[in-house]
Amino acid sequence: MFELVVGEHFDAAHFLRGYTGKCAKVHGHTWQVEIRVRGERLDESGMLVDFSILKKKLREITGVLDHSLINDLDYFTTINPTAENISIYIAQRFQEMMKDVSVKICSVTVWESPRAAAIYYLDR
Repeated sequence: MFELVVGEHFDAAHFLRGYTGKCAKVHGHTWQVEIRVRGERLDESGMLVDFSILKKKLREITGVLDHSLINDLDYFTTINPTAENISIYIAQRFQEMMKDVSVKICSVTVWESPRAAAIYYLDR
């Protein structure tokens, strides 16, 4: 079994509805995203999947989020844009983009700061 990891970042603002702390106000983060995929079979060149494919797909997703107010995206009009929910959003989109590739997404980690992250596990 092989596991590959790719990462990306984006800058975006959000606020949490129904929350009474500071995060109820609009504020921004430089979000870090890490996606892990697994598979057993290497291709003829000795790769599970080319890193450039994984990075390109992840950049497509983070590009939608970059320099946005995340709450304004359709997905987040009723769902709070917490790190947990952002990790689900990214996982679902990445999974759809990779449906024709023979790897399984293991997890998506979304860091909202250098010391705080949410990990969404898909393959346990």
